[in-house]
Amino acid sequence: MRAHRALPAVLALLAAAACGISPTDVQTKGAAPTIKLPPPSKTIFLIRNKELTLEPADVETDTVGSLLGALFAASDRPLGDRTTELRGLEYVGMKDSLDPVQRDEKQLPRTSTLTVYFKGDRPLSRLGKAQIVCTAQQDAAQQDAAFEQVKIVRENDGHPSKAEGRPYTCGELK
Repeated sequence: MRAHRALPAVLALLAAAACGISPTDVQTKGAAPTIKLPPPSKTIFLIRNKELTLEPADVETDTVGSLLGALFAASDRPLGDRTTELRGLEYVGMKDSLDPVQRDEKQLPRTSTLTVYFKGDRPLSRLGKAQIVCTAQQDAAQQDAAFEQVKIVRENDGHPSKAEGRPYTCGELK
């Protein structure tokens, strides 16, 4: 008896679900919509009127290494009313020395010293050091590790490497 009462309800439900639209097969109407993103645009520090100025730099990846590579490469391009103190110097690489976690240390954002290596025969001015340090530190705020200081080391062919002073922060060189 219950089956007879349920049958009209099921039929009414099926009729309402159909809504008069007949099903069709899947149809391909073209490629899925996509967008093409340009590489991340970051900033490097160049010089205008003997002062540091942030300038956009298109880089391959969103890393400090890419920014430093772009900073040194800028000296090979015409810069208009801007200049750089890094002409004739070559970016070699960088090394991050993350402070180790102590056993009972409270979990805080990690800090480290970034060492930037370069080659070149001419002296590195204070403004050139500021370009390197400020470019490295301005991107660190967007990463998990904040570079508290930046050490700059000159690589010499056939001679030992030499630090360009002590580790720096951007604020003290500006």
